[in-house]
Amino acid sequence: MNNQQRQTVESLTEALPSTRRRRARIVRLLWRAEMFYAAGLLAFAVLALFAHAYAHFGWDATIQQLVRRISLPGFGGLMRIISIPGNGLIPHTIAVLTAVVFVLMRLRAEAAGILLSTTGSGIMNMVIKMVIGRPRPDAQRGELLIQYPGNSFPSGHVTFYVCYFGCLFFLAYALLPRHSLTRRLALLFAVLPVALIGLSRVHLLAHWPSDTLGAYLFGGLWLAFSLDIYRRLKATQTN
Repeated sequence: MNNQQRQTVESLTEALPSTRRRRARIVRLLWRAEMFYAAGLLAFAVLALFAHAYAHFGWDATIQQLVRRISLPGFGGLMRIISIPGNGLIPHTIAVLTAVVFVLMRLRAEAAGILLSTTGSGIMNMVIKMVIGRPRPDAQRGELLIQYPGNSFPSGHVTFYVCYFGCLFFLAYALLPRHSLTRRLALLFAVLPVALIGLSRVHLLAHWPSDTLGAYLFGGLWLAFSLDIYRRLKATQTN
């Protein structure tokens, strides 16, 4: 064996422990992710079961009253504005237009990911609402701003915001240049609607707080599923 061969064997031998450590770290991360996912799924299932049995919980009314008492200047108008992108056909239009923009930018995996995240979650949300059959907050707890149709659990607005803006957050984090102002603004733009939409739906008496909590859980679970499919699709395109 000449010197060059010896050096090759030594480098390969040295690389083995680091490769094993890397694989072990990946396995641990995957195990933790699976545990978090299972815990989230269990939490949503338990909450959905109780939502099916009870029209609302005692703490729902307490939190709703606290939110309704917020009297900051412009707060009510802000809450109405925050909910607009989730009204009627607007979320479907937004999702399709976003996918079209991605296709024009030659980001086909991203287009598929955003459609899976939003359309898939929307269909599942409707199915879950029919199964749970929970009524909306009643008018006896305050004068309704709008008479909302349909069932209440989980909130469709919150589900859409988590899945749409959550997907945009991940794509901005993954694709935009690090430490750039564009990336920071995009991440902030994606976070704020998700953070405010739950408060908005409770303030407008469209949902109980537990409806929004269930939607945050379900939306997070579906978003994680959609991003996993997106990563797999992206990997097939790059190979």
